[in-house]
Amino acid sequence: MTDDFFKLRGKVAIVWGGGLGMGERSAIRLAEAGCDVAVVDVERERADRVCEAIRGLGRRAVPLVADVTNEAQVIATVAASDEQLGPVDCMVTVVGLAFWKPLLDVDADEWEKAFAINLKSFFYTARAVAKSLIAHDKPGAIVGVCSVSGLQSGPLHGPYGAAKAGLANLVKTMAVEWGPSIRVNAIAPGAIKTPRLKWTEEAIASFKDRIGLQRPGETDEIGKVALFLASDLASYVTGLTVPVDGGWMAEYLIRRPQAK
Repeated sequence: MTDDFFKLRGKVAIVWGGGLGMGERSAIRLAEAGCDVAVVDVERERADRVCEAIRGLGRRAVPLVADVTNEAQVIATVAASDEQLGPVDCMVTVVGLAFWKPLLDVDADEWEKAFAINLKSFFYTARAVAKSLIAHDKPGAIVGVCSVSGLQSGPLHGPYGAAKAGLANLVKTMAVEWGPSIRVNAIAPGAIKTPRLKWTEEAIASFKDRIGLQRPGETDEIGKVALFLASDLASYVTGLTVPVDGGWMAEYLIRRPQAK
């Protein structure tokens, strides 16, 4: 492997939701590949912590705070990143929130909140970065985080699934409208052990006969795919939502037979 295997050395990345979990690992992976990184989070302390780790890798890092459902804040954040690190080359948005409730009980405010956090945030962040790329006449890569619930049914978290399905469609439209210089893709995680979720031994064991790899995924396994999609290795990949689900969507309704 060469020193610049991913062709990202000296590039600038913005990671929205970069202070925790999948966003943190995406930011670290991009830095390891040679990117300077703007780490955006709603909590400054989390962004500071990840930036400190990135500086330890010998790369520049800037902590920024923004509400990604507020377009004015998103635009200002891209401008701040461009000013402090130089024009952006790629971005990853790892933002999402699901709640569990039957559709018949979901109220209008809950529906609107689900779409703001899970879909509007990607529209705002991707468009702001695309405008920066176009203004600086630069090619670039945009990566969003969808969900397997956006590619199939999402029982008891319907608003989340519907919003993520919208994100998968938006990725296709962005790829067509902004190509050929800007590539746009998304990742659809399955069950990932993020810090926001409580993973008991019983919960982890429950995946053994439910998905092909027989375990939930790690946040770094999302970060590695985000790095791939943001890098030159994915130079002919655009408009796709890539499941990273351990075989979740490949499973059959009948449980697999146990080996004798």
